[in-house]
Amino acid sequence: MTANVNNLELELQPADGQRLASLCGPFDDNIKQLERRLGVEINYHNQHFQVVGPAAMVKVTGELLRRLYVETQAVRGQSVPDITPEQVHLAIKESRVLEQGEAADNGYQYGKEVTIKTKRGLIKPRTPNQAQYVAHILSHDITFGIGPAGTGKTYLAVAAAVDALERQEIRRILLTRPAVEAGEKLGFLPGDLSQKVDPYLRPLYDALFEMLGFERVEKLIERNVIEVAPLAYMRGRTLNDAFIILDESQNTTVEQMKMFLTRIGFNSKAVITGDITQIDLPRNAKSGLRHAIEVLGEVEGLSFNFFRAEDVVRHPVVARIVRAYEAFDEQQKRERHPDESKS
Repeated sequence: MTANVNNLELELQPADGQRLASLCGPFDDNIKQLERRLGVEINYHNQHFQVVGPAAMVKVTGELLRRLYVETQAVRGQSVPDITPEQVHLAIKESRVLEQGEAADNGYQYGKEVTIKTKRGLIKPRTPNQAQYVAHILSHDITFGIGPAGTGKTYLAVAAAVDALERQEIRRILLTRPAVEAGEKLGFLPGDLSQKVDPYLRPLYDALFEMLGFERVEKLIERNVIEVAPLAYMRGRTLNDAFIILDESQNTTVEQMKMFLTRIGFNSKAVITGDITQIDLPRNAKSGLRHAIEVLGEVEGLSFNFFRAEDVVRHPVVARIVRAYEAFDEQQKRERHPDESKS
């Protein structure tokens, strides 16, 4: 970090074990949220707290701890109120410290690379665009990854989600994609609803299996810590403390994309991936991803990341194929709109 590191000692009074438990939250979730959002480290014993980090963030963290502790005071005749993640989020937001550009650029403390040990070793970004994409996932609530196949959009998003779950920064992972046929008519598929949609979600399962192993993924799915579902299942839900990935988002309609983006709750992150050159929607339907790029480009808190053929990390011939299609599409545009190419 570039900011000076500071150390703050404070004592919350009056001493009260129930109020302290309410402040810290179950499994210290509220403390972890403050640490993650403000880029500090918080240690405590009974009522005595120590905050370590950039000087500006340490000061704000101390003020927030005192303020939240006041809110744990019980009203006459009632029990000690719980401090929820929503209250912590709103307290941080009201402090406006993150809007002043003084927050740690990467409060996650592990740099701009996701380093997760899997059966294939550590997962790291391989190109500058990938590194920027991962950094934006860590620092933004909603991140778009847009580009051709093989650029690591979905894989890195799943890696970031797994990392956040392993670090207990979120409580669950939700992976979703629209169930749109890629130009084929698959006809009748036997089985229950889960078995019908599983073929569409297989790439997400594959990434999870590689990073966590088959048995652990199965257990986490059974406990509903990991949920893999078609996009239609998102309607009517609000997701808190979650890492949500919408894959193949070029095949969402405008209404579906709006519905998805408005499902995101407190202490949640969303990553939306897609390739606008491979839209499988009916010709009269506009892609929700294309529309989002047009409408949300200037919205604060959102990040748009665009990948190119140079970011393809599959077989080298894949990058050459992507370039050939890009060149062909560009030539077609010039032929259809010769006046624009001249200008």
